[in-house]
Amino acid sequence: MSTDAVTLNVDKRGIATVALNRPGLHNALDDETISLLAATLETLAEDSTVRMVVLTGSGISFSAGHDPEWLRRLSQFSANELNRYAQQIARLLHTLDTLPQPTLAKVQGSAFGLGVAMVACCDIAISVSEALYSLADVKFGQIPALTAPYLIRAIGERATRRYSITAERFNAGKAKRLGLVHQVVENDELDAAVEHMASQVLLNSPAAMRATKHLIGEIGKQEITPQVMQRCIEHSLTVRMSDEGREGIRALIEMRKPGWMD
Repeated sequence: MSTDAVTLNVDKRGIATVALNRPGLHNALDDETISLLAATLETLAEDSTVRMVVLTGSGISFSAGHDPEWLRRLSQFSANELNRYAQQIARLLHTLDTLPQPTLAKVQGSAFGLGVAMVACCDIAISVSEALYSLADVKFGQIPALTAPYLIRAIGERATRRYSITAERFNAGKAKRLGLVHQVVENDELDAAVEHMASQVLLNSPAAMRATKHLIGEIGKQEITPQVMQRCIEHSLTVRMSDEGREGIRALIEMRKPGWMD
């Protein structure tokens, strides 16, 4: 699938690559792009043949955040229109964050604002060393209201405070130390690094990975109480008794590859 603003390619292994496709604008996001991206991700979420989703950008930038021309038009909007736009952003980030398949941000260039939040929403993030990052809302008299929950979870409250208040740029090495990205590579190593990570994901039970994501999302911020542990036990039993759970144990005992690796 291809549109002017978003492209989608799904290979024979079930790896879907979604690319922002506005390279001339550094993949800046307007209302159309945000809506298309959210709709694409929602479609993938319902596709059981998709094993993994890679999010990237076309050209030299991952995403410059909001499109300046769109922001200019946005300044003329009514409160109701602004609310609808905010709902679009919330929909996009929530969809990306809760996508059932494993997600990987392939950060081939700099990411600013909303682009940083999308990286934070992905399960795995690999960045080129040349990429720069910035949370620059305050430079334009705005606040990171819709992105802050994802940023705080990814890099912590203190780091989110600093970089949201100063709007300073930081490099990929700092992004890795903060926990925003997991791996930093040179430009010519990015494709191989993503392929290696994908090959690791494809070894695993699709159903178990989906259940793992759901479990972590449910209990990640909760205090460890007997009630939380009981829910963990229930999740464990559900997966263990599933078809893939039984197949995984049989394959281990029989010293063979499980069926999902065929």
